[in-house]
Amino acid sequence: MTLRPPIVLAAAAALVLAGCGMTTESGEASGENAWTYTSGDGKTYTAEKMPKRIIAQGEAAAALIAHGIEPVGIFINQPLEDTKALEGVDVSGIPILGETWGTIDAEKAAALKPDLIVTTYWSTEKAYGGFEDGVKESSKKVGKLAQVVGPTADQSVEEMLDGFEELSESLGADLDSEQIATDKATFEAARDRFKDTVAKAEGLSVLGVSPADDLLYVAVPKHSAELADFSRYGLDITVPDSPDPDFPYWENLSWENADKYQPDLILMDDRTYDQAMKIVAKQPTWTKVKAAEAGAVTPWPAFWISTYRAYAEQLDILSDVVEKADPDLT
Repeated sequence: MTLRPPIVLAAAAALVLAGCGMTTESGEASGENAWTYTSGDGKTYTAEKMPKRIIAQGEAAAALIAHGIEPVGIFINQPLEDTKALEGVDVSGIPILGETWGTIDAEKAAALKPDLIVTTYWSTEKAYGGFEDGVKESSKKVGKLAQVVGPTADQSVEEMLDGFEELSESLGADLDSEQIATDKATFEAARDRFKDTVAKAEGLSVLGVSPADDLLYVAVPKHSAELADFSRYGLDITVPDSPDPDFPYWENLSWENADKYQPDLILMDDRTYDQAMKIVAKQPTWTKVKAAEAGAVTPWPAFWISTYRAYAEQLDILSDVVEKADPDLT
C-alpha cells in the first residue's frame, strides 16, 4: 500500500481526534450526548458525543449492521467473498480498507475521519483484532485515528453477542426492533435444541482441527469462543494436552502424529474448508484418525460468528450432524 509520509499521517490523525471531542479511557465525558462503553479489555471508553463515523473489522461490522448501524469503512482478514461473517450482508457502498490479515490502508482510513473503531478483543493475546503483534506498522497507525473498542472474542460467542448488543445500544441502536427480537429468539431455540441433542449423544467425543501443509493444528476449546460455548452446552470436546506456549489457541501436531487424538467426530475449521479438505486428502496419516477414515468430518464455524442469526444457523447444522454421529466410533 502507498502511504503519505508518517508526519502527514500523524497530523491527519490528530485532526480527526480533535474533531471528535473524545477522551481516552482515563478521562471522563459529560453532557447530554456523552458516550461511554466498557470494552473487552476491561477499560471504560468515553467521548463527549456519541460516535457516528465507525470503522469496523469484518465480524464487528456484521454485528453492527444487524443492529442497524452501518460503518463508514470495513477491514477484513481475507477477500470479501471468503469472509463468512459478511455472507449475505449488504456492504455495497462501504469502503473495504483491507482484505489481508495485518493490512489496513491507513491513508484511506484517515480520509474517512472515524470517531470510533470497532473490532473484538482477544484476551489471550491482550490485543484488539487488527492491531495484534505481527500486523504491519502502517496498519497499527489506524488504531491511533480513534478509540478502538469491542467485546471479548475468544471466550464465548454468546457473551460476545451480548457485548455487541451493549455496544450497539450505546451507539443508538434500537434493540427492541422486531428483526433483532426474532433473531435472538431463533438463536435461543437453536441453542436449546443443540443442548438437548448433545445430551442424547452420550459418549460422543469431538475434536476441533485446522490443517496446514506442514502441521495439523488441534484447537484448545477454552480459547475458541464457539468451542467453549459448545463445551458449556454439553459437547465433549477433546482438550489437547500440549498447546503451543507462544500461541495457546492450538496444539501443533506433525502429520506423523496426526492420530494422537481419536475423536468420534472431527470439527474442521471452515474459514477455508474446501482448501482444508484438499490439504488433509494429501496426507497419508490423516486416515489414521478413525473419524477421518469414516468420513465423520463436519465444518466448524471457527472464529467468525458475530450475529444471533448466524449462530442459530450454525447450531442447527451441528445439531443435525450430532444426531447422526456415532458415539461408538472410537
